[in-house]
Amino acid sequence: MVEMSVAGIALDAASRSPIVLLRDPSGRRQVPIWIDQAQAQNIMAGLTGQTPPRPLSHDLMVSLLELGGLSLERVVINTIEESTFRAVMKLSTADGESSELDARPSDAIALALRTGSGIWMLEEVVADASIAVDAEADAEDQADFRRFLDGTSPAELIRNLGRARQDAPLEPEAEPGAEPEAGGPAPGDGEPGPEPGGTPPPPDAGP
Repeated sequence: MVEMSVAGIALDAASRSPIVLLRDPSGRRQVPIWIDQAQAQNIMAGLTGQTPPRPLSHDLMVSLLELGGLSLERVVINTIEESTFRAVMKLSTADGESSELDARPSDAIALALRTGSGIWMLEEVVADASIAVDAEADAEDQADFRRFLDGTSPAELIRNLGRARQDAPLEPEAEPGAEPEAGGPAPGDGEPGPEPGGTPPPPDAGP
């Protein structure tokens, strides 16, 4: 398995759909996972350590884990099925008992960032879905995404997300390893994606 780090959030060049970028320790490979705007905001909040006035859903999940005496050891993105990444969360109790829960990669990543847990990916998944790193393009895309968020109100995000779910096909159509810049379908996180030929699916059924 390969321990991945979150390189940041970018926007797909053609569809303007958010992508979370996971990078391997060598810094030469990264895996893009198409997500939706709400998922992107949750991950961005975890990356920047923002503390909202009221807890977001993932902040609440962390509190519930703590109240239940559970700790998140790591998340593992372990397969791609039907163009959707799948993940599991490995949990442990104070007594040392371990358990696993299926999760969408986006939810697992958001929780891992808040708890300082490792994000792991099977080598075969990295090999199938990774693309070469272009640090300059990544920085530009992430700056573009921040400008997009700064210029969009929460109400507009909710309306856009609702329209996308109504109009989008149920499953992404892309093959693993597609370049984000290409704008074609690519593996996602499990949510319904955009229309064919436009945006790669934001997906996730997440484990």
